Amino acid sequence: MSVLKTAFKSVCLLGALVLPVIAQAEPLSMSAVSSAVGADGTTEYSVSLQLLAIMTALTLLPALLLGMTAFTRVMIVLSIVRQALGTGQTPSNQVLLTLGLFLTIFIMFPVGERAYNEAIQPYIAEEMPFQQAVETGFAPFREFMLAQTREEDIARFADITGKGTFDKPEDVPFSILMASFITSELKTAFQIGFLLFIPFVVIDLVVASVLMSMGMMMLSPMMISLPFKIMLFVLVDGWGLLMGSLAASFYR
Repeated sequence: MSVLKTAFKSVCLLGALVLPVIAQAEPLSMSAVSSAVGADGTTEYSVSLQLLAIMTALTLLPALLLGMTAFTRVMIVLSIVRQALGTGQTPSNQVLLTLGLFLTIFIMFPVGERAYNEAIQPYIAEEMPFQQAVETGFAPFREFMLAQTREEDIARFADITGKGTFDKPEDVPFSILMASFITSELKTAFQIGFLLFIPFVVIDLVVASVLMSMGMMMLSPMMISLPFKIMLFVLVDGWGLLMGSLAASFYR
């Protein structure tokens, strides 16, 4: 109880020191959070509101990384390969995250470069309003997501929301596209992971059958098959093929 009383007194003392400062502070200028309608009918927001929108977008960066890029497919496939090898936590989660992040940057670099040249650079040069820059910057990501999304997934979520069918890709709402894209990425990642898992399962079955025929039922098949799986993966340049195939799967 003495600790609680001390903490309560500290909070009261801090409030007594801060409140006079807040009371004497100058009110925030309304021009800092204002908006105006331009001559062409577009709405121009003040720099403070634009910075607030940018900072809000930065807090959503992890969700955008998962929902609008190749990161989901890459990480799922890498995790399945590690599980198929049976190496436990080798490579570690930090290594897999680093591989997935840099491979995602490699895959998304053309998309990001186009968004920078068409939206960010003109906005910095004050040649494009903020709202138009946001719409133009999202256009390359939208095209990337549409190219990787299955039509049946879009139709499924469109039926759920009651939107019906769409005449052209540009008519697909972003909310439906986001859900459809993540669903398609999960399906594609598990399909790739299944094909990569088969050779390692075959090695496990062969080793288990040989040990069974030799009467070594007390010996763990994983202990014997692990060196063979690692040797096979290294001999065929598994990491190089895996990274190259993952990157190529987005440009087919």
